[in-house]
Amino acid sequence: MIESFADLHLADFLTPALKDLHFERPTAVQARVIPLILNGKSVVGQSRTGSGKTHAFLLPIFSQLAPNNQTVQAVITTPSRELAYQIYNAAKQLNRFATTPLTIHNYVGGTDKEHQVEQLNRRQPQLVIGTPGRILDLINSQALDIHTASQFVIDEADMTLDMGFLETVDQIAARFPEKLQMMVFSATIPQGLRPFLKKYLENPVIEEIPTETVINPNVENWLMSTKGRDKNDLVYRLLTLGDPYLALVFANTRDRATELANYLQERGLKVALIHGGLEPRARKRTMRQIRDMDYQYIVATDLAARGIDLEGVSLVLNDDIPSDLEYFIHRVGRTGRANMAGTAITLYAPAEDVLIEKLEERGITFIPKDLKNGRIVTTYDRNRRKAHRRKKAALDPTVKGFVKKAKKKVKPGYKRRIKQRIKEDERQKVKQAQRHEMRKAKRARQKQHRAERARQQNGR
Repeated sequence: MIESFADLHLADFLTPALKDLHFERPTAVQARVIPLILNGKSVVGQSRTGSGKTHAFLLPIFSQLAPNNQTVQAVITTPSRELAYQIYNAAKQLNRFATTPLTIHNYVGGTDKEHQVEQLNRRQPQLVIGTPGRILDLINSQALDIHTASQFVIDEADMTLDMGFLETVDQIAARFPEKLQMMVFSATIPQGLRPFLKKYLENPVIEEIPTETVINPNVENWLMSTKGRDKNDLVYRLLTLGDPYLALVFANTRDRATELANYLQERGLKVALIHGGLEPRARKRTMRQIRDMDYQYIVATDLAARGIDLEGVSLVLNDDIPSDLEYFIHRVGRTGRANMAGTAITLYAPAEDVLIEKLEERGITFIPKDLKNGRIVTTYDRNRRKAHRRKKAALDPTVKGFVKKAKKKVKPGYKRRIKQRIKEDERQKVKQAQRHEMRKAKRARQKQHRAERARQQNGR
């Protein structure tokens, strides 16, 4: 049983590196997959967002890289620039403690390709990190030589599929030598990813790391109805009610994200806007400002935000329920990390009740909340209405029709008339039962009388 990093038998220089990170013990995914990777096994690691997947592959890779071999030994792809920078920074932190520092390069779109080609012509890196498009571009330019690599990591595989990069990753995978250790990490394994896994992974070890709850237990998962409210104003009030360290607001579309960001800015908030339509330079500048804590509030779309991994997100606010429900877990997973407490608020309209039910079927539990007089209060469970509907279903069809008709007219005193009608219905049922018993008794007496007359006639 893996209780500490010492049980994993990593390279010696990683012990002070882990101490520098304040990592005390491996997470569940790290404890499960690191021994397999060290043994040369190809793995598929499925674990929720924020579970420590990055170091689950970086630690064993650093333990196995040969510092005296100046060729490409491992390649890591990830679908967004922000995630690539995150992994690159994590790798640089480990590299600071290496006895012989390794050559690590990060290749993403929007950077100087010519400079990268010149750099590669002089020396190949030992560890390659980057986005699929730029890595394949450098391979096709015959600048990056990956035929010497023995390890290939596909990080955030489900996001890679969602963003349409899986075909590019497929082309990269085809350039590796036949003997290759492949590591696939993902929060979910969607159906569209399975043909790729089958193509490149022969008898992989699939590790699905179960969680006691779908949502991190450090997160309070609130549900709030927008019925009868100005949604923009509600978002503003929720964001300014407390003082979040960093608040991340999710919108379903670019247009909605832009509209909401503009509204919040007009109300005096300094808001960063992140969506896929931003120019690379503007996106990079905004991300740098966010990390420098120039912004307390961020409005983002799903695909853009999947690449954001920021420390200190204390509040996630879902302006809408995502059309792809898998994104809900990714959204909420932005907060409550590193054992810190977090809050997730999901706004929903009455018409979206069925989507809430689908999320609940997936094991997600909501705490019903409302904003009253400037305070967040716990309110009634949405499901109480179902029980109420079941009770009404037992009414006589005629009475149910009267109830619907009365409600539709919405005239004063309709509730009192409904109660009277129900009581009248019950009285009528009692009377019908009494008449039925009287008729039954009368028929029995008539039958007995006919039988007596027959006996008398036979006696004559």
